[in-house]
Amino acid sequence: MKENLDLGFLDRTLRTTGIVLLIFLPFGLYYLGVFPALAVFSGGVWGILNFVFISALVRTTFRAEGPNKHRTVALMLFKFPLLYVSGYFLLKVPQFDVLPLVAGFTTLFAVMTLKALGRLVLALDDKEQPHERVPKAL
Repeated sequence: MKENLDLGFLDRTLRTTGIVLLIFLPFGLYYLGVFPALAVFSGGVWGILNFVFISALVRTTFRAEGPNKHRTVALMLFKFPLLYVSGYFLLKVPQFDVLPLVAGFTTLFAVMTLKALGRLVLALDDKEQPHERVPKAL
């Protein structure tokens, strides 16, 4: 794999997760019902927002020029109290079961894992060119 994983992987993962959630929504409404589908979708959107703020916090705090302290504090004040309180209230909505919410919360990590496994299986990060590879005998 690459030694320096580019940040584009994270952006592509966020975009793919959003697309997966949008594709899931009409089928989930039909097969699961309104509230379970909305619970998965809401949990997925919360997971995307959480990951956006985590990546922004890391990018702001750990950079070559040094941390941007004002922006770091602003992100922390927004992310931790507001985002986690909203996650708590999502869990307390009486119409939402916990299992669909957890499925929504973990959708981002499932997409990220599948994208990384796909890159591994397809050998997209190998230094050799595909035509230079020699298949190994079993």
